[in-house]
Amino acid sequence: MTKRLSPQLLIYGYAQGVFPMAEDGQIYWYDPDPRAIIPLDERFHVAHSLQRTIRRQSFEIRFDTAFRETMQACAERDETWISQEFIEVYSQLHAGGLAHSVEAWQNGEMVGGLYGVGLAGLFAGESMWSKVRDASKVALVALVERLRAGGFQLLDTQFLTPHLATFGAYEMPRSDYKQLLAEALECSASF
Repeated sequence: MTKRLSPQLLIYGYAQGVFPMAEDGQIYWYDPDPRAIIPLDERFHVAHSLQRTIRRQSFEIRFDTAFRETMQACAERDETWISQEFIEVYSQLHAGGLAHSVEAWQNGEMVGGLYGVGLAGLFAGESMWSKVRDASKVALVALVERLRAGGFQLLDTQFLTPHLATFGAYEMPRSDYKQLLAEALECSASF
């Protein structure tokens, strides 16, 4: 079977500001207008209750130790756009150092996390999952801290959800997003 996605095609797509989703066995590319981002500056907001959870150190945060498992957990829902082909190709990106996972562990078990793609100063967040309250939220806070430390300029969340809005995520016109993307792709960052 010929793959319809490849690591090279994904990299090209992200650099153009588009991303894929699978539906009914087909792959569609999206370029939403408006586009949502999570700010990496002081506008990023962590609720007081979540700050207390983080201080309690209820979760052990790990980076890139269970990438494929994180993707599979994100795909385990009634309706998902993450096909097996996506898991295979993004895992290849991960092996090449461009896709990353942030995992929340508790008592030796992964209980939440997220994954995305890092390209120059862009991090494109793809999906989150959680089976323990606040696990994916703590992973998101850890991601933002890591991105700030690594010099990333842009955290793309693609679409705005009420959940992401609580962190300060907001929408902007596609043209504004493309300008930020161009700037992010010009800088050097390290995950």
